[in-house]
Amino acid sequence: MLTCGVLTLSDKGFHGQREDGSGPLLQEILAGQGFRIAAYTILPDREELIAATLIDWVEQKQLDLIVTTGGTGVSPSDRTPEATRRVIEREVPGLAEAMRQASLAQTVQAVWSRGIAGIRGQSLIINLPGSKKAAQENLAAVLPALEHGIRKMKGDMTDCGG
Repeated sequence: MLTCGVLTLSDKGFHGQREDGSGPLLQEILAGQGFRIAAYTILPDREELIAATLIDWVEQKQLDLIVTTGGTGVSPSDRTPEATRRVIEREVPGLAEAMRQASLAQTVQAVWSRGIAGIRGQSLIINLPGSKKAAQENLAAVLPALEHGIRKMKGDMTDCGG
């Protein structure tokens, strides 16, 4: 069973001024797809704290998948892609491209999403938007590909397709 962590980035959520809607929803979706949720927390939009948590979840918890939710827009405090870029070793642009394409089918405002995806060690990190609706749509766009990609990332040598 693949392990997963969900990291919500929200100043208001961290300070108890807003309920986290997307984090619990993402956990429910991922658990329903067979992932074991091994970590969840809400952090403020602080680049250093986000980066440190991602590194900890990769190196200490050894999670297979980490999804972040929030901090991917263009507000001054939105720093999730920057924090993620600092910790990943290899970017996986196709995941972010697929998510933005799916979002653009719903709203032109998806052009403002800056989420990225990448690999550190043997962990895949994916940035999702903060709204429940957008997070769910973005995850749905890539979820069918995740198990295969994670297994390949971990060294699975079986052939891809026929």
